Amino acid sequence: MDIPAELESKIDEAISHYPVSKRSAVLPVLHLLQHHEGYITEEAVTWTAEKLGLEPINVLEVVTFYPGFRQSAPGKYHIRVCRTLSCAMSGSYELMDKLCDLAEIDRSSVTHHDPIAVSKDGKFSIEFAECLASCGFGPVCLVNDEFHEKISADDAEKLLQQYS
Repeated sequence: MDIPAELESKIDEAISHYPVSKRSAVLPVLHLLQHHEGYITEEAVTWTAEKLGLEPINVLEVVTFYPGFRQSAPGKYHIRVCRTLSCAMSGSYELMDKLCDLAEIDRSSVTHHDPIAVSKDGKFSIEFAECLASCGFGPVCLVNDEFHEKISADDAEKLLQQYS
């Protein structure tokens, strides 16, 4: 796996915060790799294991346990729609349906271990997220790292147009 020098420097700095047990650095290393690549590849699992002196299964256990880690490529714009109670009551399920309809995303193959659905053109991907911490302003969603509050199904088209 080819890691840019700047990224490896950030990874080494993150690892330095865990001098007693490098195993504790798995989460921050994986977050940095996912931020760079968009998802965690098999090569990233192997590279991380080698870097931290672990077996690849030890890293894969972390990747498969935490739903924040993706094992498949997201779209150019990745949308996470909050589905917890206050957002659900405000219309997050309707928002999800409308976004999928407008972006031509089929969520029929979504599973717990593969929660992301990607549009045919690869422009958008979408998944439900657990609480995005803005319960009073639902429904809320993230598009990549941009936070959007009070996005109703009626606002879905306007939201997607911001990223077209």
